[in-house]
Amino acid sequence: MFDSPLSASAYEVLGVDPTATAEEIKRAFRLRLRQTHPDAGGDASAFIQVQRAWELVGTPEARTSYDRGHGFATASSTTTTGFDTNTTPNWSGWSAPPPRTDSRPKARSYGHPGGWRRERYLALIREWAGRGVELDDPYDPALVRTAPREIRRILADALAEEATASTVADLGMGFTVWHDVATSSDPADKLDHVILSPSGLYGVMSEDFAEVARFRRGEVIGEGVDGRAPVATLLARMRVIARAAKVRFGGAIIVLPDDDLDQAVTTLGKVRGTPVVVVRRSALSMVLRQGVPGARDIGGNELFDVRTRLQHKVRFV
Repeated sequence: MFDSPLSASAYEVLGVDPTATAEEIKRAFRLRLRQTHPDAGGDASAFIQVQRAWELVGTPEARTSYDRGHGFATASSTTTTGFDTNTTPNWSGWSAPPPRTDSRPKARSYGHPGGWRRERYLALIREWAGRGVELDDPYDPALVRTAPREIRRILADALAEEATASTVADLGMGFTVWHDVATSSDPADKLDHVILSPSGLYGVMSEDFAEVARFRRGEVIGEGVDGRAPVATLLARMRVIARAAKVRFGGAIIVLPDDDLDQAVTTLGKVRGTPVVVVRRSALSMVLRQGVPGARDIGGNELFDVRTRLQHKVRFV
């Protein structure tokens, strides 16, 4: 929950400055525990966040590791921890992932997951930081943390798409996935993933709202959604691909970080005739293997035919 570009830092959750002393952090932790405890009318998810924040910065060893990895080393170097906090952080969590070298059979994969949003992020962060000048590290957490939310959101969504792609790749050759699929002339109007599996054909959106998702009338709602309609948007983009390739989608899937859902799978039922589920990232493999509830199975010659149609019609952003 603290590794998303959209997430509050451990210090923000505890309500202290990154330069706070160990005693100030301890007092803040106890106060926030009382304020967020469910038995006292607090929010359960906030209560869990407070406990996790304490695990990350509550001891000198943990705090040093957290600071190095999240761009706080300079700020916290004023505290006495017994460690060299001026060491350059070895941060790679938000950088583009290296090529996979695993030799095990992978799903058939086309397109570049998160590629468009990575490019968009780099253009915007450079423009914001210095009118397009080169940055030593555009993924430096200290830089990312201070960027406007709309820029951090683009990076968060790119990371979400890459995480989904990694999960699907490990499902093996029985699965085929197309990433960053164009649905109009506007590259922002794209379908994150089209996944063909023995359990069905699915349109998939990978998101990171940095909060626990809530639902109303078949839609995802919340402050982090920023007024968007993820389910309606996903279904509209799926219809474009369905018409172009003359295929029928069996269901729609929205994938969220595990911390953003109270349960592994939330079934929204049929929305505009299409079964929709919202799943934790860790549950995506299970859903793709077993199928979305109510989705139509694809098998035999139809599976081959659908793959061929999509191969001929899918365009990438």
